[in-house]
Amino acid sequence: MDRSPTGSLASLRERNRRRVINALSERGAASRAELSRITGLSRSTISTLIADLQAAGLVTERSDAAPGGAQGGRPGVLVALDRSAGVVVAVDFGHRRLRVTIYDLAHNVLIETARDLDITAPAQASLDTAAKLVEELLAEAGLGHADVVGVGMGLPGPISRDTGTLGSATILPSWNTIPVAAAMGDRLGLPVFADNDANLGALAETTFGAARGASEVAYLKLSSGIGAGLVVGGRLFRGANGTAGEIGHTMTDPNGLVCRCGNRGCLETLAGELGIVDVLRRSHGTDLTLDDVLRLAAEGDLGCRRAIADAGGHIGRATAALCNLVNPERIVVGGSLSAAGEMLLGPLRSAIERHAVPSAARDVTIVRGELGSRTETLGALALVIAESDRLVTHRARESTIRARVPS
Repeated sequence: MDRSPTGSLASLRERNRRRVINALSERGAASRAELSRITGLSRSTISTLIADLQAAGLVTERSDAAPGGAQGGRPGVLVALDRSAGVVVAVDFGHRRLRVTIYDLAHNVLIETARDLDITAPAQASLDTAAKLVEELLAEAGLGHADVVGVGMGLPGPISRDTGTLGSATILPSWNTIPVAAAMGDRLGLPVFADNDANLGALAETTFGAARGASEVAYLKLSSGIGAGLVVGGRLFRGANGTAGEIGHTMTDPNGLVCRCGNRGCLETLAGELGIVDVLRRSHGTDLTLDDVLRLAAEGDLGCRRAIADAGGHIGRATAALCNLVNPERIVVGGSLSAAGEMLLGPLRSAIERHAVPSAARDVTIVRGELGSRTETLGALALVIAESDRLVTHRARESTIRARVPS
């Protein structure tokens, strides 16, 4: 170990550089004054570090300006990580659609595509399709593997922290024996980080969206399935082995329909997309879809409005128990059903107020998610940033060394 003053200063400088890179990775862009507040470093240190990173081609100034300071002075120029700092590939496996997005570390979308895909199809074929799509997008964007900091991947099911496989053999049977991150990593030759889609939603909304600044959060993913991503003490809470938040498989009606998990009367059978549509198909036609339900409800159809309100009530009762256990300060509602807005959120709030402990009900604010169809891919971006900051710092060190070597 180098214990000389020079070695100590170099180590300190490297740690400070990492703090700046991490702050820019998380925020996308910030003024020098904001970076000083975020990192606790002096403004002169921030200015020196930014100058070094600019010289290395890793940081660039943006033409838009940050809001004026507290003194109402001249607005600060925003700085962001340059595309040369790397990109993140986000892969989102939905129940019926695969979405792949490539982001730079300033959170800009470089290229994106979506493709119909049935998640219940054989897992190996689905992974092959996703890997091929990633390679196609990288080539189309003029990027190589060396540009990729990491790949974030979301799946609609709990992922075991011990084995990396989906934690339920009944929800997606063909995926159950496959360590999903490792399997995708083998196909791409890149570092891959995987989590369930509700956890990615929680990461996205706390990092970029409606729960930013909150430390106790529940994100409800309401789509074909129902799941909750939990943030406790500012950190994602996965439980002992990754199953925390499986609220969709909470028993709501002991005499209800048999769920795909094998139990009876799960919340998902009553308030998931299929549960809502099935209730209405007898009166509205067998080809009814959730998009139809949302459209008709917005137009005033009483049956569709009732079905959405009932779903909100069922979800609220289940979430009331979550409020009693976790005491979140904010609940963010996302997924396809969130498009119903107050038709859903009103009954959901009422059910929490009625069934939760009064103090827990008073503590929580319930809002709709802000990030829309990109929620899960933005969560994948946040996951890679959180898991692979060392890779970013290593890339920064290499670029700085290259910049200082005479040609």
